[in-house]
Amino acid sequence: MGRTFRIKVRMRRFRRQHPRIAFALRSFMIFSATFGAAYGFVSGSRSENSGYDPNAFAIGASFLFALACLGLATLSMRLRFVNKRLRSLAAHNEALIDRNWELKEAEERARSLFEQQGDLIVLRDTSGRITFANDAYCALAGQARSALVGTRFDFDVLEQGDSARESSGTRVHDQKIATPLGARWIAWREGYVRRDAGQPAELQSVGRDVTDRTETERALSDARDQADAANRAKSRFLAMASHEIRTPLNGIIGMGSLLLDTTLTPEQTTYARAVKTSGEALMALIEELLDYSKIEAGKLDLEQRPFALSTLVEEITELLAPRAQAKTLEIASYIDERLPLEVVGDAARLRQVLLNLAGNAIKFTASGGVALIVEPGIRPNEISFLVRDTGIGIAPEAQSRIFREFEQADERVARTYGGTGLGLSISERIVKRMGGRITLESEPGRGSTFEVAVPLAPSQAGSGQTAFACPELAGKPILLVAEGIEASLIARRLERWGGQTCMVADAAVAQALLPERSWHAMLVDRAIGPAASDHLGETARAHAMQRLVLLTSSSRHEELSPAFTGFLVKPLRAASLATRLSLTAEVASPELAPEPLAESKTATPAKGLSILVAEDNEINALLMRSLLTKLGHRVVIAVHGEAALESWLAALSAGTPYDLVLMDIQMPQLDGIETTKRIRAHEAAMGRQRMPILALTANTLVEDRYACFEAGMNGFLIKPLDREKLDQALAGLAASRHLTV
Repeated sequence: MGRTFRIKVRMRRFRRQHPRIAFALRSFMIFSATFGAAYGFVSGSRSENSGYDPNAFAIGASFLFALACLGLATLSMRLRFVNKRLRSLAAHNEALIDRNWELKEAEERARSLFEQQGDLIVLRDTSGRITFANDAYCALAGQARSALVGTRFDFDVLEQGDSARESSGTRVHDQKIATPLGARWIAWREGYVRRDAGQPAELQSVGRDVTDRTETERALSDARDQADAANRAKSRFLAMASHEIRTPLNGIIGMGSLLLDTTLTPEQTTYARAVKTSGEALMALIEELLDYSKIEAGKLDLEQRPFALSTLVEEITELLAPRAQAKTLEIASYIDERLPLEVVGDAARLRQVLLNLAGNAIKFTASGGVALIVEPGIRPNEISFLVRDTGIGIAPEAQSRIFREFEQADERVARTYGGTGLGLSISERIVKRMGGRITLESEPGRGSTFEVAVPLAPSQAGSGQTAFACPELAGKPILLVAEGIEASLIARRLERWGGQTCMVADAAVAQALLPERSWHAMLVDRAIGPAASDHLGETARAHAMQRLVLLTSSSRHEELSPAFTGFLVKPLRAASLATRLSLTAEVASPELAPEPLAESKTATPAKGLSILVAEDNEINALLMRSLLTKLGHRVVIAVHGEAALESWLAALSAGTPYDLVLMDIQMPQLDGIETTKRIRAHEAAMGRQRMPILALTANTLVEDRYACFEAGMNGFLIKPLDREKLDQALAGLAASRHLTV
């Protein structure tokens, strides 16, 4: 069967290759067969013994003719089918020819692109021999393709970069190689590919010259490292400068405080207060510069701790109240009851921002007052802090630049009020760092309103709790005789508690309103005049169950009329107001006689402490000795770390160990950190209980505080020394012989 098929295939191939010869042979064979058949028939019919029958002959001829016609018809149909098939095959053949031409053209383009593109392409067999290299690889190697194919040529590697492998198995790595053109960085992608089916896979390496990119990245990395080093150097310089400035400032402010405690003439008191005020102003400037440097260096870390919102805000207003009242200004706060009792955030940084804004409001306000209003924000868990004043205002063209560094509204304001122009810039950056925003609305001559909106999530511990119980004032009339910012906030709070508040500013109008109804309470601001307020209190005896007078800290010790049932000190705390208004009429009125003056803060404790002070600065040592002696403690001064260690060991050997060590950090010979470590090592070796050690430092950087704790210190006191905190810490130690800082 196979042999017959091969013969047919060869015959068909011969016919396609020699169609004329095949036609001649076919015609000759047909003619020969026809001629032979006709000649035989004629010859047979003429023979005497042929038995020729014309009828039979006609029938046979007709039958043969029919067979011939049938054969011709069959042949004709077959020829038509064959021609149609040939035409179809010819069309298909033409399509294949066109497709083949396109494939060859695409192959040529791909080969040209493959060989001429800028990336290096090289194929290697399993033994590492090059089977293909494109033009870019040959150019970089400096050799012809024919010289490279079949060799194990490879570039010398000067430096190997990081290597990684993708999920597809492709290896990605960088190499610095030596070439005739010099050292180049190449980023390689290597993977196995098959060029032909049935052939072993080859390693295809595609490399891209990334020398410029790598050098740029390394230059940027070096520049970043240099910038980081410069930032660290700047931070250390500022810390050192701060330490060197704080050290004499500690003496100036501290000695000024001690001087004010002595008997002075009025003129001397004025000068001493000026010295102390100037020192405190310089200290505030140093704090601003340090905060600015921390923000610039990206070292502003935020804490996330729960704190009481109302306590924070009311403490700010009370802290700024003396400054505001010295300018005859009012300062008041209002915290919306819808806010949570405790929130989670950085209370210290939020206090810094609000103190800066409220302090600026007091500085730039000549009359009226400052209000600090806290309300829910427009976003979930957002709290809005409004600092509103009745000051000079800010022009629209200046509002866009006052948040920049060292910028103020205009030069006239800078000359009149002073300042560095850093406070608002620092505040804005802190607020943004907390994820909030700070905005300004102001009109020249009518005051300004700064809004600080920050996200503060409610604390889980304080959820569902309230700071105080609101008084039952629904439908109860309350007469408020006052005017100004605080009066409007008091009226707003009373109305939220349900009270029917009537606020008047004139004592005569209030006196006329008293008989019209029975008042639940009357609140009178002493600012309308001592005589007018006392007279109004006497008149209200028969008309108001509770008669409260609003005082300032300076008027708190004045003699008040016994007609009043109580007093409240401005700025008011909401809890104090609620407590007063919740009292029933039957409750006895508190004694309103002038309160005795507070006892001196330098009162001597029952038993003083034995304190070792390690301080190398003579003025600061003298200041520490004077402060601690006035507080009733026994003081020993050591001028450097070695002397402090020797004094500590000597006291321990004598059986009279010190109760406390105040350790300066930067001292000659042996600094405070190393001295503390040695003291802790001695205590551990002897099995003694640790003695409290507090650091005396002018550095406020976080890393310096960590160094103190790692050395074994219990806490630190920042120079200039806060006399009240020092007294409080030492009093607690005197009572318990254990210091908790």
